[in-house]
Amino acid sequence: MSFQEELLLLLRARYPVVYVSTLEEERVERAIAVAAQQLSNRNIYTWDFVDGYQGNPTDQGVARRNPLQALEHIEKLPESVAALFILRDYHRFLEDVAIARKLRNLARRLKSQPKNILLLAPQIQVPDDLAEVVTVVEFALPSVHEIRAEITRLLSGLNARLSAGDLDTLVQSCQGLSIERIRRVLARGIAAQGTFRAEDIELVLEEKRQTIRQTQILDFYPAKEQISDIGGLDNLKDWLLRRGNAFSEKARQYGLPYPRGLLLAGIQGTGKSLTAKAIAHHWHLPLLRLDVGRLFAGLIGESESRTRQMIQIAEALAPCVLWIDEIDKAFAGTDGRGDAGTSSRVFGTFITWMAEKTSPVFVVATANNIQALPSELLRKGRFDEIFFVGLPAQEERQSIYEVHLGRLRAHNLQGYDLSRLAYETPNFSGAEIEQAIIEAMHIGFSQDRDFTTDDILEAASQIVPLARTAQEQVEALQSWAASGKARLASRSSFGDQLKQRMKPD
Repeated sequence: MSFQEELLLLLRARYPVVYVSTLEEERVERAIAVAAQQLSNRNIYTWDFVDGYQGNPTDQGVARRNPLQALEHIEKLPESVAALFILRDYHRFLEDVAIARKLRNLARRLKSQPKNILLLAPQIQVPDDLAEVVTVVEFALPSVHEIRAEITRLLSGLNARLSAGDLDTLVQSCQGLSIERIRRVLARGIAAQGTFRAEDIELVLEEKRQTIRQTQILDFYPAKEQISDIGGLDNLKDWLLRRGNAFSEKARQYGLPYPRGLLLAGIQGTGKSLTAKAIAHHWHLPLLRLDVGRLFAGLIGESESRTRQMIQIAEALAPCVLWIDEIDKAFAGTDGRGDAGTSSRVFGTFITWMAEKTSPVFVVATANNIQALPSELLRKGRFDEIFFVGLPAQEERQSIYEVHLGRLRAHNLQGYDLSRLAYETPNFSGAEIEQAIIEAMHIGFSQDRDFTTDDILEAASQIVPLARTAQEQVEALQSWAASGKARLASRSSFGDQLKQRMKPD
């Protein structure tokens, strides 16, 4: 059901107080005006704290800087008058006992009158004592159809033309932006060149980064890593490559649902985060990074509001990849103790969305300690698959060395003994191999020469791998994977060893 349909239904059903969550006042007020016309041209009264009531000469300026008087004015109008009352930013006054009481009293009266109160606010903040009175409706960011119509209108008014392909690209790039921001970014391109060109689409991406940056919840992450940059993990790579066209229209016509997501569990430094970046690059999708810690805020209800805002932005930018790094640190032990149940409510909202979402948002979550995660997150329906990423086996370590040295010394790759390096660094993770190479470069650079295989081995001999410093934790993770609770990301000898351990004696 669209916002317009839902709003009309609530108004016709005489819901007394409707709370609309949006940052786009101008656009939502236009939608309300359309609804008012469909309800036999109801009068619209608009109030804000600075200017009071506006739009009606008789009531111009009434209740200026007086939110309680704004409600009293509604009460004074004759019962037969059909009207919609838009109160901007009124969420700031709902904690006042007089206003809360007045609103509840008004709600009783308006049930039998053709009047509705519409509270407009950028975020949802409804006190508990008004929960039964207020009905919350979220006003989504503009749809693809709305974006195309607005862009076409703006470009035609300026006699600017784009090819059909460039117009489609521009519309897709503008998903996730408000109408006001879309107007602003088009104006920026026109101001610079006198017209809007296909090359100016990059300005839209910059505006989108700015929008996401302002939320302080999501980061627009530039993904340049490729699948070929991942050493080993052949099972995982095959799984990803099979889904390369899963977001296409051809896949929809075939009957395939959108891929839901992937949980990568395993030992630190084994390429889980690298894989998340490579997925977005390979599928040509924007990568949004979620810092789950940013969802939690000090004010009551704000954490839940931020979670809903994160979901709204991700769905508006879809198709996209939502990367949640180290999800185990955010949702481990979500029993609600010590935070009035905030973490439990945020977790509940998040996993409900994951199970029920129909938008093409592919969630890639990484976890080092998967045993700390709630079982609800691990069940089928949240993620398409759970992969275990363990320490690379010897052949995988050789591939990792080849990737790093091929990037750093492509002209002299044959000068390094890759098989010896892989053999001499057992139990090293990909991150530890990379660090050994960096340290070897420091050795060579300090002696004014290129670094060698011996330099890498010398550097590796000084590194104490995680498999030794956190031996119990690593063994516990390997035992968990050996029990068959996750799919193995590798087809290496390590995977064979785990399968062997699973066989009965």
